[in-house]
Amino acid sequence: MAIPGKALKKWAIRAAGSASALALIFWFLPKEAILQGFTRLSWPLFLSVLAAFLLCHVATATKWWLLMDRAIPFVTALRAHFAGLAANLCLPGAAGGDAVRAGLAHVSLRDGPKVAAAAVGDRMIDLVGLACLTLSGLVLLGGRGGSRGLAFGLSGLVFGLAIAGLFLFPAVARMVWGRWPGLPARGLALRVADAFAALGKKPGLILFTLVLSAAIQSVLIWLSVKLAEPVGVHVPLAAWFFAWPMAKIIATLPISLGGLGVRESSLAAFLLPFGASAPEVVASGLAWQGILYLAGAIGAAVLVASGGGFRPAPPPLPRPMTEISE
Repeated sequence: MAIPGKALKKWAIRAAGSASALALIFWFLPKEAILQGFTRLSWPLFLSVLAAFLLCHVATATKWWLLMDRAIPFVTALRAHFAGLAANLCLPGAAGGDAVRAGLAHVSLRDGPKVAAAAVGDRMIDLVGLACLTLSGLVLLGGRGGSRGLAFGLSGLVFGLAIAGLFLFPAVARMVWGRWPGLPARGLALRVADAFAALGKKPGLILFTLVLSAAIQSVLIWLSVKLAEPVGVHVPLAAWFFAWPMAKIIATLPISLGGLGVRESSLAAFLLPFGASAPEVVASGLAWQGILYLAGAIGAAVLVASGGGFRPAPPPLPRPMTEISE
């Protein structure tokens, strides 16, 4: 009973963060301008962006499946990924969806350390991809913009965490639990360390998934631009490549429900120096949130329509006695 209480408390704190961010947005910005921005969007455009967004998540599920070394059927990985999207509707932040996705994969795979390493590795690769894109946008802008220090700081933090997670954690975990074997969860920690070490020994796979992640995020940026232009947001594409990843990285902080309110305000602040109008950026950002929520609802529908449950992988068949004797 204590765990649901803690989860509810975290949800309430993040809901309060989103509510506060949205309240500040609608307090300081003209509500009429934001609402008028919505009226400029057409349903065909909105639905086409939603369809492309869902295809991007099929590619994202593929990336995660590859990091798991294709240890479960692709259809199972796809269902688990869309179940994670559905969980984002009610769980705080992307980490909640990641936990659901990993939990469903574990039901099928029965290898918690491998699933955990793939889940954390996937998230870190995405963050590194975002950092690379925001630095690329900054380079294309010629260093313009007042957030260069924040961009370099966030990117450096992301790169540092990724290196620590993929390459330093295995050695540190083995050293700590080797020196103090009485520490709790020794077996689990060492198995997770082995899984991370195995992933770190595949630089080709890491590089491929990083390029794939950057490509997916680039398409998402382009979709955001297509959604924002009819609303009235007209800034250089390089500014989007600088601002959009920054806003998404900030939105991963555990202070809101999936970045609601935080992503929109951050994106408006970053695009403002390049000639964007804050109410129009917020309007396009809230439309993007609508895409996210609809994708989650579709993920729930996919899970229910495909049976809703996940079967564990069958245990390996015993080896024949003749093979064992050899």
